[in-house]
Amino acid sequence: MAPLGAAAVDRVSDFWQGRRVFVTGHTGFVGGWLALSLVRRGARVTGYALPPPTNPSFHTAIGLDRLVDGIEGDVRDLPGLTKALADAKSEIVMHLAAQPIVRRAYDDPVETFSTNVMGTVCLMQAMRGIESLRAAIIMTTDKVYESREWLWGYREDDRLGGREPYGVSKACAELVVDAFRHSYIVDGYRRVGIATVRAGNVIGGGDFALDRLVPDAVRAFSQSRPLQLRNPKAVRPWQHVLDPVAGILSLAERLCEAPDVYAGSWNVGPPEADAKPVAWIADCLASSWGEGATWILAEGAHPYEARHLALNSTKAFVELGWRPSWDTETTLDRSVAWYKAHLNGRNDMRGISLDQIDAHVACRSN
Repeated sequence: MAPLGAAAVDRVSDFWQGRRVFVTGHTGFVGGWLALSLVRRGARVTGYALPPPTNPSFHTAIGLDRLVDGIEGDVRDLPGLTKALADAKSEIVMHLAAQPIVRRAYDDPVETFSTNVMGTVCLMQAMRGIESLRAAIIMTTDKVYESREWLWGYREDDRLGGREPYGVSKACAELVVDAFRHSYIVDGYRRVGIATVRAGNVIGGGDFALDRLVPDAVRAFSQSRPLQLRNPKAVRPWQHVLDPVAGILSLAERLCEAPDVYAGSWNVGPPEADAKPVAWIADCLASSWGEGATWILAEGAHPYEARHLALNSTKAFVELGWRPSWDTETTLDRSVAWYKAHLNGRNDMRGISLDQIDAHVACRSN
């Protein structure tokens, strides 16, 4: 792995220096930012994933393959995953490999349930024999909760459920983690901290997936087309990708220190008052982009999506001391700046991404 040199993050905590971390899904958007943040902090990262799901991708844009020990594999391949985990001798596992797109889940529910549920089963089974393991975090989603259309945020002990395949698949993953944690992982001689993290609608530079608001906007605006919105009045808990990454890192440290205390589920979303309608986000994106960018209402019928979704993250605020560092406007400005640099052919996207990581940490430190 190539060294990244001194950075603002080096002054925050030396916990990660030399720490062996296993990240599934490192070729994806959130997994890529997490892996880069870990390397920036001095961790020794082993990644396990399928090839990048999009072209272009954050993974290729920053040359992440030159920074982590990457293994190409499917999380449903239990023998391959078990061998990779054993060979890595990792202390901390972070599971982000998933089928993460709501509309794709409607089109292919079998693949979605297979990846999100059985992939989690295989990971939990593979971790059982890893003697070096101290902690594991499985990232799910804010959509694991039974949709009640409440105007207030869901809490960790609210009922799991969902009305569409993606949310239900992730709710199932939560139950899988809970079952394995109680049945197999926690034993009398070795305490391993196992937790799930439910983030909000994660946005930021480097997401190129279809049917997501920000990358859809970038594709439309860069081609001088209006962005088409399916549900402009839908309210979501938007947050920059580096905010849940910071929450995951903070939680991992605590799990290693006190596994019994910090095990369980955690919401890491923005303050409930910061949940915004889709149209509001689109207006801000268009304003930040400039060049006459605008949006229109998409025609036709669309699959069900919750009208109002918010997270109550009081538990993380109080017990982890974690809070989002960037407000929504800053999040969108940082995202647009990343995409414009990429579209302009900048060859230092890794440096631009590291600068954003350093700026985020500096904001947290102030």
